[in-house]
Parts: sequence; C-alpha cells; structure tokens
Amino acid sequence: MQKKALICGVSGQDGAYLAELLLNQGYIVCGTSRDAQMSSFSNLVRLGIRDQIKLASVALTDFRSVLQVLTKIQPDEVYNLAGQSSVGLSFEQPVETLESIATGTLNLLEAIRFIGAPIKLYNAGSSECFGNTGEQPADEDTPFRPRSPYGVAKATAFWEVANYREAYGLFACSGILYNHESPLRPERFVTQKIISAACRIAKGEQNHLYLGNISVQRDWGWAPEYVEAMYLMLQQDEPDDYVIATGETSKLEDFVAEAFACLGLDWQEYVTTDGSLLRPTDIVIGRGNPARAKEKLGWQAQYIMKDVVRMMIEDKQKDYL
Repeated sequence: MQKKALICGVSGQDGAYLAELLLNQGYIVCGTSRDAQMSSFSNLVRLGIRDQIKLASVALTDFRSVLQVLTKIQPDEVYNLAGQSSVGLSFEQPVETLESIATGTLNLLEAIRFIGAPIKLYNAGSSECFGNTGEQPADEDTPFRPRSPYGVAKATAFWEVANYREAYGLFACSGILYNHESPLRPERFVTQKIISAACRIAKGEQNHLYLGNISVQRDWGWAPEYVEAMYLMLQQDEPDDYVIATGETSKLEDFVAEAFACLGLDWQEYVTTDGSLLRPTDIVIGRGNPARAKEKLGWQAQYIMKDVVRMMIEDKQKDYL
C-alpha cells in the first residue's frame, strides 16, 4: 500500500523540502495552509512539485477544521510544521505565536486520539526551547529555559506531544531542530537577509547592511538534510524525541564574514550594528548534541555553516544571471 502523508505548513521552507523528499519516497503527499485557494505555494513551485501535491485549507487553531481534514485525507503520517515561525516576530505577536503553535499541536494530537487510527505524528520542536545552555551542548535531557515567546510556545507543544505519547500511546515525537537554512528562507530571517544584502552590495545595488547583535552563536545546518531526520523519526519502531544539529557553533559575525568573502568583499566595510534591531532577550550560544540521532536514526549532518553560506550565495547569484 502506498503511504499517505499530510504536511501541515507545506508552503514553508521545511514543508517544501519534506514534500519533495516524501514524493521521492513514493508517498501520496497532501499539504495544508490556512487558505489553500489563495496561497501561492511559491516554494513548491520553485522545487517543481506544486502539481504533485494535494492541497487543503485547514485552521489548526480550530479543532473541527483539523478533525475534518484528518477524516478526509486519512493519512498514515502527519508532519506538523505549521505555526508562526519567526523568533523576532514572536515578541510582537506573542498571542498569535502561542495559539498557532501550542493550540495547533494540541488540536492535532486530540484529533488523532479521537479518530483512533494508527497515525504517526511528527512535531516541529525548536532549539529555542533550551534558552542559554552556556558552552554545554544541549541534548534531549537538557532542561528547557526558553527566552522568547516563540521558545515558550515550542516548549508547550513539546510537552503536549510527550504527554499524549505517554498517556494515550500515540506514536508522536518532536524533532528539536537547531537553525537550518536554505535558499527557500524568506528575507525576514537574518541569514537570508545577509545573503541577499551581500549579493546586492556586490552588484552595486545596496551600500550597507544593518544588523543587531552579531556576537550571538548558532548551530547552522542545511534544511534539506534536516527534513530527512523528520522522515526517519516516523520510520522507527518506537517514538522518541531527537535533537537535530550539526554539533558545530559559529558566531553570526562569522556567517556574515563568510558570505561577503564568497563575493570577494570585506564585510567590515559594509556592515553596521543597529541597536533598534536588538531583541528584548536573546540566546547567547546555541549548541546542539545530535548523538542520539546518529545512534538511533543513522542521521548525521554533512554540511556545516560554511557550506550552507556558499550554497545560499551560489543560489542567490542565479537571480542576477
């Protein structure tokens, strides 16, 4: 029997790459957005898979809407990648962030329990749940101390998943993903903002790049690899939670320097720190320990920050050809 997957949030970076992966695995792939008739699904179009995916509208914050789509599609696997996805924006829209992530996840869990079908659920967790762990890499047993409304929402969803797994025996797991980038990132994410600005500066179309705190450190990986980990989690005999990361940490300043160096530029001539871009609270160092994923899933990141920057620059330069 051909497996059927439902991807909530199929229009985003991870949703698009995951859809491509599952199609290659022979799945029937269905995707949702809040308004499928109005959404452009530009990422799916860019990957050339828009016409291969069955699309449906669903409001994850509405239990009836969730129940209807699960009953109609009857998926074997559900990937919950939906919800407000920007840490910075979560400080401006904390209620929307919490409802879209925590209530949306709860509705999926409760609908799966209500239906009683053996549906496997993947939930998109986040390294933002950990907050500051100092120099210590975080693993699956590291306590959560989130420092943003986004992190709080993701932590809530994580514990909802753990509770339903333990209380009702659902096959539900969370991937605690560290930062992962690709050409599909929109410019409201700082990595794409840097890549785009560096390319425009190299072409003489922009003079300066304004950034907030460039001393923060993050573990940056390649998004197409990270969706492979999501898929692998739902192919296991038992559900579990996994930290997905490269295990290597770099300063944002290093990311900037690498991007400009790829274009033969000295970043210090073009980058200015802007205090208005600083967040109320931020994580100083984000560092993950993906040992469990390597041991149990056989998953290990092949690309680190420098590779990610180079691939994003190369893709962005195609826009100028």
